[in-house]
Amino acid sequence: MFFFLSKTLDALLSPLTWSVVLFAVGLLWPGARVGRGLWTLAGLAVLLLFSFEPLANGLEGSLERSATRTYRPDVRYDAIILLGGLVDRSAASDQPGYNDSVERLIVTYDLLKAGHARSVIVSGGVLDPAVPTLVEADVLARQLADWGIAPERIAVEPKSRNTHENAVESQRIVQARGWTRLLLVTSAFHMPRAEGCFRAVGLSVDTLPVDYRAYDPARFSGSWLPRAAYLERSTMALREWFGHAIYRVQGYAR
Repeated sequence: MFFFLSKTLDALLSPLTWSVVLFAVGLLWPGARVGRGLWTLAGLAVLLLFSFEPLANGLEGSLERSATRTYRPDVRYDAIILLGGLVDRSAASDQPGYNDSVERLIVTYDLLKAGHARSVIVSGGVLDPAVPTLVEADVLARQLADWGIAPERIAVEPKSRNTHENAVESQRIVQARGWTRLLLVTSAFHMPRAEGCFRAVGLSVDTLPVDYRAYDPARFSGSWLPRAAYLERSTMALREWFGHAIYRVQGYAR
């Protein structure tokens, strides 16, 4: 039930959804033309506001500044925990496809290759219920093996559908294998919620946030032209903030 509700709320936590609702209210408003115009203008204002790069960058930066890095290069970890969320639906074809979070995979591979960890847990379940054979952890495990990581170093966790389940299912593998020194790798914007989830299930992890996306506005000026890409970035950040809050209320994160 929580999984279903979280995905439903994801759709509602979108500035595009808010704009559509405001436009619809404007069209259906029974009052004077002025009232209809105000609702329509409000919808346009929301759409434009969240499509500006400075706002999108600020929302992303607020998440990334909360990400802690406790990775210790002098430690050889028992396992890296690589969280999913980087495999694209195009991976259903013969050639794996990845989204903007692919740096999680690249950094994990580099650490394994350099011997900074003995093993890796790749955590991620079915990417799309319509394609039950497309399991993200399987795709990531095959990619690491293709790059030369020995299969016996790769533990596949194929059940989880969200960050809470990433932690729950990974904890079972860690407990079964007796691992204690763990390194959590995920995108910087996602790290605060992810780290909280692992703490909630009793796992002590070092953290290595990667895939930083926000820039320093004191050094770089953002574009004031609205773009769909900036709207998407704003939406992602809002959903992450909301997700973190809900997880804390549910007790899924600390």
